[in-house]
Amino acid sequence: MHAYAVTPRLAILGSTGSIGEQALDVAAREAGRVQVHALAAGRSLDRLCEQAGVWQPSFVALEWAADPAAARARLMHAAPLASVDVGAGAAERMVRACDAHMVINGIVGAAGLASSLAALDRRMRLALANKETLVVGGPLVAAALARGGELLPVDSEHSAALQCLLGRPAAEVRMLTLTASGGPLRRHPDWRRATREEVLAHPVWAMGQRITTDSATLFNKGLEIIEAHWLFGLDWAQLDAVIHPQAVFHAMATFTDGSMIAQAARADMRLPIQLALSWPERWGESVAPLSPLALANLEFAAIEPAAHPAYACALAAGRAGGTAPCVVNAADEVAVQAFLDGAISLGRLTDVLHAVLDAHAVQPVESLAQLREVDALAREATRREVARG
Repeated sequence: MHAYAVTPRLAILGSTGSIGEQALDVAAREAGRVQVHALAAGRSLDRLCEQAGVWQPSFVALEWAADPAAARARLMHAAPLASVDVGAGAAERMVRACDAHMVINGIVGAAGLASSLAALDRRMRLALANKETLVVGGPLVAAALARGGELLPVDSEHSAALQCLLGRPAAEVRMLTLTASGGPLRRHPDWRRATREEVLAHPVWAMGQRITTDSATLFNKGLEIIEAHWLFGLDWAQLDAVIHPQAVFHAMATFTDGSMIAQAARADMRLPIQLALSWPERWGESVAPLSPLALANLEFAAIEPAAHPAYACALAAGRAGGTAPCVVNAADEVAVQAFLDGAISLGRLTDVLHAVLDAHAVQPVESLAQLREVDALAREATRREVARG
């Protein structure tokens, strides 16, 4: 970890979401090691005001408000000394304006990419929980890292992979295996007809509705393999995932000499959040340790792509490269919302993803502006596909 002259200043993007709230739990427990410097939220004004009142950050940002002037006034009242920004792009502007040392990006969706690039441009440590940053903008992130940025993963699987690989060269890695709990539909008799309530009843993790839906279809695991490709510089043949219902092991690295190193911990996001802030150090206990007896009778099973078409679609987009992951991610955001709104079935959701990806002419990734245009076109194409019924 960098040797900071002062207590490292932390900016939390998506502070009112699940990752943001748990990051604040970590910051409260490790108050002597990190200072909450900036908070950004999407539209949860009431909760952001509460957080600003407790933490008194120097910067506060809100992406959307029905009455921006009133929202600004409330935030200024909650944190009188803070610089307050309300409106589209506020999180990115906050990252560029503040003097944080570390940024946790917990923004949901492709909207988080711009803020991630801003943090890397400013040489901040980016603790990344926004998977779309790498899925959509992998080439742009790689270029930013080559210029000297720093990125640490917050996803439990990628945090585990970081600990297993420990910076060993890709040539020494035979296989990096991520685990998936299998989600709420693992034993469902006909997942294509699963109800909204069944899909959102995740047996292990408490997450937002989109990621819970993506976990049910295993689309999320496909995106995580794309992330791992960019994070660790591994080829597609070196990446795999297995179903592990107990969610005790989070990743395993098998090396060319036949050795395997695995990471196990309780399913609690506070551990990868804390590790992304402290790395390569380990701070105090963030979760209770496992007993070796907890490793008995664990299950592992292969993921069959034919039985999980959304997973297969994400992998196909990753292998195609260029703008394909951007397209399939945008399509998923729209199609998942359509499913949650009752407009399409879960089975139809996966059909929509394949249709939109198949119709896309892949281009090399050149800029953030290009990705925004591709994203918008993919969303419109998805809405048309959804409307076909």
